[in-house]
Amino acid sequence: MLKYLIIQLDDTSTSFCHYNNDRMTGNLIPIEILKEAIFWSMKENLTIQFLYPDYELPEEYKSAIASTFHADIVSSTCEDLPLRDNADVVVFDTFDNISDFQFNDKQSYAIRTMLSRLLKNANMLHAILPKVNRMNVIITDIASIKGEWENKYAEFLEKLGNKVLEEYKKGHYLQINLLTDRLLLDNMNNCNAGNESITICPDGKFYACPAFYSDKDVSYSIGDLATGLNIKNPQLYKISHAPICRICDAFQCKRCVWLNRKNTLEVNTPSHEQCVVSHIERNASRKLLSKLREIGSFLPGKEIPQLDYVDPIEKLLS
Repeated sequence: MLKYLIIQLDDTSTSFCHYNNDRMTGNLIPIEILKEAIFWSMKENLTIQFLYPDYELPEEYKSAIASTFHADIVSSTCEDLPLRDNADVVVFDTFDNISDFQFNDKQSYAIRTMLSRLLKNANMLHAILPKVNRMNVIITDIASIKGEWENKYAEFLEKLGNKVLEEYKKGHYLQINLLTDRLLLDNMNNCNAGNESITICPDGKFYACPAFYSDKDVSYSIGDLATGLNIKNPQLYKISHAPICRICDAFQCKRCVWLNRKNTLEVNTPSHEQCVVSHIERNASRKLLSKLREIGSFLPGKEIPQLDYVDPIEKLLS
């Protein structure tokens, strides 16, 4: 059941997930399409999330956006400072100058980064955590995390968990997706693009998510405002038709349909790397839960069972 409509306002709008948006030429969504998309969302009773470009929008666009309940997702380099200072989510594409950024505990933040850069800047991330209440770390090169990088990622998460533990001891119950999301979940809480959310892009067409507009290699639309949605095999976007994922308990996994399509050619089938990364995070959450329990800082009765695998596909085949 649809709940959210993402409106990408420009070809250059910030990415807030695993995909890279490499488009450099601005192409603002026509105002008529924007207004029609807002009206359509009202008819469908959907919550809108706007993805902004770095430049400031014309007043006519601001007025249309202000006419409806919505969430704003902007880049840390957005030139519209009032918008950036009040946005619901601020996205960083680099660690450069992040230490000088004026964080606000009322906002959520996301850092998009390659794993190697994340490991290199681990201390900088640790220094940010006391300043925020919600931080998402999004690894943009999951498909390359193999071999020794898996161990390096596990070590990084253990150190990050110790930093989170320090904050909990101070009474600062921050959330960071890599570790604390799994502590709070009892079932799958994935991206659900194509099922709970869809996207309108500047060409006026629907996409499962912005990645299917930005990535030309796998780009395809699922309808338009004139003719409506046309999702072929819509059940494939549902957890009920993901045979591996529906029996998995790495509940924090994004189950990214774009990554699935990119790496396995099927939107409901995850790659080996996505499964391994999600289970490394799950196991790190399990360790953090044990430490939190020692200081009496977490829900009694919450359990994350120990597993003897990190890839459920390999386990099923063994």
